[in-house]
Amino acid sequence: MNLKPDTTIAAPATGTGGALAVIRVSGPETFRLISELFITVSGADLREARGYTVHYGQVKEEDEFIDDAVVTLYRAPASYSGEDAAEISFHASPWIAQKIMKMLLARGATAAMPGEFTMRAFMNGKMDLSQAEAVADIIVADSSAAHRLAASQLRGGLSEEIEKLRQELLQFASLIELELDFSEEDVQFADRFSMSETVINIKSLVERLASSFRLGNAIKKGIPVVIAGRPNVGKSSLLNLLLQEERAIVSEIPGTTRDTVEEVLHVGGLLFRFIDTAGLRQSDDEIELLGVERTMRKLEAAEVVLAVAEATDTSGELAAFAASVAEMTGNRNIRIILVVNKTDLIEQDRAETLKKELAGGGELPVVAVSAKEATGIDELREMLLKSVETGALESPQYIVTNARHYEALTNVSENLQRVLDGFRDGIPTVLIATDVRQAIYYLGLITGRITPDDILGEIFSRFCIGK
Repeated sequence: MNLKPDTTIAAPATGTGGALAVIRVSGPETFRLISELFITVSGADLREARGYTVHYGQVKEEDEFIDDAVVTLYRAPASYSGEDAAEISFHASPWIAQKIMKMLLARGATAAMPGEFTMRAFMNGKMDLSQAEAVADIIVADSSAAHRLAASQLRGGLSEEIEKLRQELLQFASLIELELDFSEEDVQFADRFSMSETVINIKSLVERLASSFRLGNAIKKGIPVVIAGRPNVGKSSLLNLLLQEERAIVSEIPGTTRDTVEEVLHVGGLLFRFIDTAGLRQSDDEIELLGVERTMRKLEAAEVVLAVAEATDTSGELAAFAASVAEMTGNRNIRIILVVNKTDLIEQDRAETLKKELAGGGELPVVAVSAKEATGIDELREMLLKSVETGALESPQYIVTNARHYEALTNVSENLQRVLDGFRDGIPTVLIATDVRQAIYYLGLITGRITPDDILGEIFSRFCIGK
């Protein structure tokens, strides 16, 4: 994005629908532009108006009445973008919005690019880069947990943690650089053991943040839950019961589900993305085989798997089935919940016995349900919540949700490991200093202290126009 701070930009800030619409203006000519198309009822000269004032009047082009409107004015630097800015609220007619935009452009404004208002806020020091990215996240947050993470980042929670790490590395780097200045005198300003301890502590915190990305990304995008099992065990019935609607086709004919069926459900403030899959079995049907292949791919990408089996199976068969599902996931560190369905076909005592036998070791969560009679669903929802590390949400500043941040933290960790290896192997101080500088560089990429233009362009291009 080619930012030109001497220009004044304008763009609609609201989408279609609703009774009112807003056009946002920002830049040095804001007050002149607004005064030329908006006439206040009070007769006030908007070019001289104070910031944080609201004015009612009419938008006119020469003698043509366009609409009644309300204008809110902001004086630099006390605005979202850090510049003179204004917001025009009017009736949400697409024609009126288009007309006002044409009037602004005709008077010298430039149509804003996606994310340009927020990019100007970043460039003017109103927020750092991770906070700017949180603006986009908070707009698209579709669960209370995702909103909480984005809000924490917007308030600077992650930035504070990153800056603490960066300051520690800077202090460490100053000792290294000082040794380089006195290299001819063979002086060490801190013993290598103490330096190694410092690097180990910083590296541990960096890896803690990086390891949170899996959880943070899942919460941000929705936690993928795959419903897997043999044909006719009640996977589709279970999905319909969880969603409380007839979303998947239910039939006694094996192989009804040929493709994956995906739906979302909010449970306890978290968004779960349920994926009903084709039954796991051998088949000569080419289409059904394709469905099974897709099931396998979804299992490999799942965070939680509901392994659905029938209550008429023996405890040994159920345990073997759960183990086979774990193997299909690639034995990754994911949560598998064994859902014993069709408990309406067995005695209640038998259902409780099965649960005790299967959950004896405590490692395999087991829930007995009957999709037909709608029993056990509340317990299943509770298990879904337990499958997510909800305790981590108590410290949202330690949860990374952005892939760019994760990549940078991974690079920091790798550079710090090279520093430790250098201390151990007696590598020259000048080479160790290079790795320390690289670690500081990658931390700076997260908050925007280091701002390559290509990174900025890529980040802000994902924003909506008007933000």
